[in-house]
Amino acid sequence: MNQLDQLKQITKVVADTGDFATLAEYAPQDATTNPSLILAASKEERYANLLNRAVDENRKSNLKGEALVKHIGDYLLILFGMEILKIVPGRVSTETDARLSFDTDALVEKGRKLIGLYAEQGISRERVLIKIAATWEGIRAAEILQREGIRCNLTLVFSLVQAVACGEANVQLISPFVGRIYDWYKKTENRDFAPAEDPGVRSTSAIYNYLKKYGYKIEVMGASFRSVGQILELAGCDLLTISPKLLGELKKSEGKVIKKLSAETAREMKIDRIATDEKSFRWLMNEEAMATEKLSEGLRIFAADAVKLEARLAELLKKEKVLAPA
Repeated sequence: MNQLDQLKQITKVVADTGDFATLAEYAPQDATTNPSLILAASKEERYANLLNRAVDENRKSNLKGEALVKHIGDYLLILFGMEILKIVPGRVSTETDARLSFDTDALVEKGRKLIGLYAEQGISRERVLIKIAATWEGIRAAEILQREGIRCNLTLVFSLVQAVACGEANVQLISPFVGRIYDWYKKTENRDFAPAEDPGVRSTSAIYNYLKKYGYKIEVMGASFRSVGQILELAGCDLLTISPKLLGELKKSEGKVIKKLSAETAREMKIDRIATDEKSFRWLMNEEAMATEKLSEGLRIFAADAVKLEARLAELLKKEKVLAPA
């Protein structure tokens, strides 16, 4: 078997893309998107029908101006998610607005709205993960949503304390960003790393082992990969979300895939517990420069791409005479 098929036997493979046209080729179980991926997909002609549908189906909305643009943006995310769910048998992750990442109440409201929009289209909440950045406020919002039966994917995870706080909040799933951790250390130390020594791989392994050691039910999904080597070092992780490019490389290779992570092994490890109250959380994040910097950077990037997507929608609305020209 090729490496992709071998990996699927020990880890749930998720496609990291907004380009659902490529999903069928790799047959992932789930799919995850973010504002950057949706923005890129929205620029392609083959997805113009989704943009047009988002506008057409909301022409008679009572919302005006910026509120209408934001609503259509949410609706567009749902349309992409629905198309993805026609292809994958499992779940799709749909992201909340990064600009809300320090506002618990707003994140809860957004999560309820997104799951409600899916429900209006006949999509059950079991097939959707609401994606929220793992800030303190984001984790609190996810805790509330989870109690309401709305499952969450906490993203932009760069530190153990973020992951453990998510576990304490009974979050469904977390996404440690392997590649972005690697990027930071490569730039800071001005050197490359072998996959087994990769700081992103080590961080995600430590997160997985801690959560399994102490029996948290949370799913760990490694994300943001830069190489096949990183992926193979995390074989056995609950889930791995992989770009189409790296899925293609795995599919072309027939090298042996060895299981590197297991809950059974983790339970036998000696691992000290860490505190996750708010003061401890904020201090431990502050102490880890990489985690603090990459979380802030990730929020800025996602927020900037959300702004670009809204600008694109606003231009389309003006062209269609739904919005008055500025």
